[in-house]
Amino acid sequence: MSAVGTAAVPLRVAIVGSGPAGFYTAEHLQRHAEIAVEIDMYDRLPTPYGLVRGGVAPDHQKIKSVTKAYERIAAHPGFRFYGCVELGRDITVEELDAHYHVIVLAVGAPTDRRMGIPGEGLAGSLSATDFVAWYNAHPDHVTLDVDLSPAEAVVVGNGNVAVDVARILVTPADILAATDIADHALARLRESNITTVTMLGRRGPAQAAFTSKEIRELGEIPGVTLVVDPADLALDAASQARVDEDAHRILGALQEVAGRVPTEKDRVIRLKFLTSPVEIRGGSTVEEVVVVANELVDDGDALRAKATDQTAVIPAGLVLRAVGYRAEAIPGYPFDERTGIIPNDAGRVKDHVGRYVAGWIKRGPQGVIGTNKADAGETVKTLLGDVADGAVCAAGDTDPASIDKLVRTRVPHVVSWDDWLVIDEAERGAGAATGRPRAKFTTIEDMLRVLER
Repeated sequence: MSAVGTAAVPLRVAIVGSGPAGFYTAEHLQRHAEIAVEIDMYDRLPTPYGLVRGGVAPDHQKIKSVTKAYERIAAHPGFRFYGCVELGRDITVEELDAHYHVIVLAVGAPTDRRMGIPGEGLAGSLSATDFVAWYNAHPDHVTLDVDLSPAEAVVVGNGNVAVDVARILVTPADILAATDIADHALARLRESNITTVTMLGRRGPAQAAFTSKEIRELGEIPGVTLVVDPADLALDAASQARVDEDAHRILGALQEVAGRVPTEKDRVIRLKFLTSPVEIRGGSTVEEVVVVANELVDDGDALRAKATDQTAVIPAGLVLRAVGYRAEAIPGYPFDERTGIIPNDAGRVKDHVGRYVAGWIKRGPQGVIGTNKADAGETVKTLLGDVADGAVCAAGDTDPASIDKLVRTRVPHVVSWDDWLVIDEAERGAGAATGRPRAKFTTIEDMLRVLER
């Protein structure tokens, strides 16, 4: 019998998830010309690209151009896309095991972390994860109730997601109208009363998770003043000793805007460091946020925030928590509740040869889009090492036609890559009519309706 990975027995790979981690996994596999490989990529949505489509801010179109590389990967011989197919609902892990030599989970971290403070469940207290998906036209979040009638908003966190949501809240709607922001979000933002956004960082400016480029972007929004207290940029000795190149750049960007004073007409983004929310108060909706001042404590490995006895109250009618994404457990796989990942050795799922992980489900929600490329490379190296060692066994039925028939029986409206290109063209055409890069469909039904024309 021929070895797996030869022309006679191509390596059959199922990749679950079509975000950056999934596409980079496919690319690394395709680069190994000595291995005959056939890849089927699955996604529960009709649309590929994961957070590139549903997470990257609409005013960051340059970042979204990475999808051109993904298109080249999808055009490679032996690649198939199955959209609208959900693992656990339409097909099981065991069925994939029976039709593929290996499975790679690249499903990301679709939920958010919670703060665990009183009042977090009040109306007007939302996950930034949901808010981002709402303005990016994700079908799961188009009905999210986002009330932008209050004047003040609080964003908890100081990473890139926190910066994105703060920027979207105050950017003039006419600027956003030239992007691919969801129509329903643009309409709501046109009527928004938000004038002040306060961003809370639990540690100091030297430990901030945003970048210097993102800070400069906030300082360049027309009609918006970025407010930073110069006193907040004075570092204690422990912080000063740990300032690396990235922190140095961030501090430099903050120094450039420190001390700015807004005019009466300006909208304001205010950065507050060493501050954590401890309670959200209100009647039926959010009215204010109680915060505590922190101090930095050196535990030897890092500086952690420790609450003091100093508290304050910030008026707010909207609270967006941007304190991190979190993965979910997958039936048939081990899951570490503490770290929020599937335990693995360089991408191989613990005690499961033939099953692999890539991206946030593998390492946790960290890094940028490009981080997934090296991460996927590590997984593929492990995977191909197992193939070379003969550890990957032949599946029961690796005939590509067999799994195709099974999927299409279960999901008659399955979306192929060619189908996605039709949806893509329709969105781009609708956008071009109004000078936008695309006008996104907001429901799966509307996407599928395009395929019926």
